This record gives sequence, structure tokens and C-alpha cells, in this order.
Amino acid sequence: MTDDLRKGRIVIVGASLAGLRAAEALREQGFTGSLTVVGDEAYLPYDRPPLSKQVLLGQVAADTTALPMRRDPDAEWRLGVAATGLDPLRKRVLLADGDELPYDRLLIATGTRARPWPNSEEGALDGVFTLRTCDDSEGLAERLAAGPRRVLVIGGGFTGSEVASACRERGLEVTVAERGPGPLVGALGGTLSKLAAAMHRGHGVDLRCGVTVTALRGDGSGRFVGADLSDGSSVEADVCVVALGAVRNIEWLADSGLAAGPRGLACDAGCRAFNMYGIVTDDVFAAGDVSRFPHPLFEYQMLSLEHWGNAVAQAEVAAHNLVNPGPLRRPHLAVPVFWSSQFGLNIKSVGVPSFSDQVVIAQGSLEARRLAMVYGYRGRVTAAVTVNMAKTLEYYQHLIETAAPFPPAPGAADRPMAAEIPIPSDVPDPKGLSHGPTVALTGYLPDRRLTVVQPRG
Repeated sequence: MTDDLRKGRIVIVGASLAGLRAAEALREQGFTGSLTVVGDEAYLPYDRPPLSKQVLLGQVAADTTALPMRRDPDAEWRLGVAATGLDPLRKRVLLADGDELPYDRLLIATGTRARPWPNSEEGALDGVFTLRTCDDSEGLAERLAAGPRRVLVIGGGFTGSEVASACRERGLEVTVAERGPGPLVGALGGTLSKLAAAMHRGHGVDLRCGVTVTALRGDGSGRFVGADLSDGSSVEADVCVVALGAVRNIEWLADSGLAAGPRGLACDAGCRAFNMYGIVTDDVFAAGDVSRFPHPLFEYQMLSLEHWGNAVAQAEVAAHNLVNPGPLRRPHLAVPVFWSSQFGLNIKSVGVPSFSDQVVIAQGSLEARRLAMVYGYRGRVTAAVTVNMAKTLEYYQHLIETAAPFPPAPGAADRPMAAEIPIPSDVPDPKGLSHGPTVALTGYLPDRRLTVVQPRG
């Protein structure tokens, strides 16, 4: 059985970080069959974190961010052509060029795309950008290098905050408009959001919270010149970056019968995709940003993650399970980890901060802008975030993995815990944010409503 699984045809849809690492891992696992990787962009897989940091600062060119290959995956690369459909009965992936790819097993790693501005006419104005792809980053970097008088950033999540940081480092005037009470609040909660807001303003950002952008304005000849806000104010700017979070690339699966919806493609902890009736498939797997999967540390809530480390870890689990029979398959139980650099701060997180009801500062302080904040839910540790204290994160990860009691024991802090009383984590309803959280709890329910028809005997 194992030998049979290491032959045949495997198709990976998504020439992404997850797609590349899965392809490499398949060969490392001894897969000798045909391997095809499909990607809608014309590029081999590239690294996305530099696109909102070093590329915007002019430190590296966008076309130099290709991911290094740990080994040659000996794959056929079908680049610049999107998957448009899936026929699970005939086991075919349908492509935009009219071709059909047969498979024995399929890995879906199509990731996400930037959420566009809802008014397509306004979003098409010259000077309005989203930031997700290599081309996006290259175009935006050119505009920033040209020295616009002001940049408007819509959305105060990680991408929006990193763009604002890069603008200020370039000496550009920047306004950030965030619908929620503060930047990063959806990812980190209210306490750290206050520190983030102070850093924005301390570095000269015109930060406006609790407002929405109601319209983008053009000059009559197609160029962006400013925006109107819900509080009646306006912003004059030459460049606008729409940072409203991500959209999962699942539309091509609409008629596939899989459990794919706005929050991603549901799969089990072994990366096997569910169909819409909750039956797990044995030949379709998912990995990376497009997937949502149950995690036992977080009450088996379905997690949807948008970060580098999860894409790598999940891809390796998926590759292992693609070529091994049931008893040898393993679960994807990695604890979420993500990081961001902005305004001189190194922010790292482990666990799921939004899965919390209380927080406590265990080390450092907000005033020093160097701290470790621990998050708890119903009396156990569920997450930790460090600011300029990354080396301590491994310790807190251990507390999460062992379901340690919250607040942490005295040995977990550099101060008497009695001096720090836990306070509410103040995680807002995502509906009140401009941006979505990097780690999202998507609940137990499916994305779509079903009409159940009982089979007749």
C-alpha cells in the first residue's frame, strides 16, 4: 500500500510557499511519480514577508524574493495559468487555458489574495494599491520612491502598519484610517493595541481610529487625489494602500462539493479536505493560508492562519500524509507563531491571542516598549506576545502546549505576579475591524447552509 502511494500522479494547485515545501517534502518522502504544480502567477514561488518591508524601503528588488529550493522537486511547473474548477469524480483539475490535469491525489495550496476596495471604479484609480503579490510590491515601491506628498493606508492590521512604518522610514507623510479602536487590535487585543497606536503617533503617523473611508476621490482624469471619511473629514493624498485583509482563493472550488467557503477549505488535522457534508476525503488535501483545521489546544475550533511558519509546517504534514497510509499519517498540531517588524518594534506571537479572556504583563512594561504579555482563557495559557523580547517566546510556547494555568506561576515572570492583576484581553468582534486577524477562530459551523436530504432506503 505504501509503495502504491509513492507512485501515480500528484497535482499541487498553488505555486506558493506551502506548494513548494510540499513538493520538496514529497520527494524527500520517496514519492517517485509525476508531480505537477499549478500557479496563477508567472513566477516561481517567492517570499512574501519582504514585500511589505525591505522591498518598500528600496533595500531589495521585488524580483529577488524567490524562495530558495531545498532540493529539486522534479516537478512540472504550470505557471501563469489559474485553476478554474475541480471535477472530483473524474479526478481532473480544470485550468483557465482549457486544459485538464488528471490526478490520483491533489493538494490545494492556493492561499489568499488581497481584499480589494469594494468600489471597483474607485479601486481602479491610478495611485490606489493593494499589497499581496510581487508585482503589487514593485509598483508600490516605485510610487513611494517617487516621493508622494502623502500616503493614505486603509486598515491598521499588520500589513497596513508595516506599510505605514516603511513610509515613515522613507520620510513620507502617511495617514492610517482604521475602523476599529486601534491598530493591531484584532490580532493582539486592546492593551497592546494602545502601544501600537502610541508607536504610530510617536513616529509621526496621522492615525485615525473609529472611522471608515467612505469614498476614494479622483481628479477627473483617473488619478487618485484623496478620500472622504465617515467623520466628515477628508484626506488629500497621492497614493492609497488598501490593507483590508485577505480573501481565500476558493472560488474555483464552488462546484467541487468540498467544504470551501469564505473562511477557507475545511480539513481535518491530517490535512484531508472535508466535503460539504462533513465526510473526509482520502485523495484531496489542503495546506497553507487557504485551509482551516481543528486544533485540540483551542477546543477543536477551526483555525484559519495567515503566516509563514504554518504554511511550511502544514505543507510537510500534508506531503507526509499524501504518501502514507492511514496508520502512519500524522496530525498538524503546530502552535501558531507569527512576527512583524514595524516602527523599531520586533513583535512576535505564539498561540492564538484572540482565543483569550484575560491578559497579564509577565515581563517588562508598556513604558519600556519591551515586554512579554501572556493571554489566558478560562484559567489556562493560550497565547503570548513579546515586544523586543523574542528569546523568551519559547518558554511561553511550552506553557501553551502543556495547558499551563493562567495567570502564569511566579517563575514565569520577572516581577511578583501579585503586582500584576490580569485584565480583560479586550479582543473585539472582527466585524468591527477594517482588517481581519492573522489568526482567526472560525468556529465549528460550516461556511454554507445546507438542506439535508435523507437517502431513501
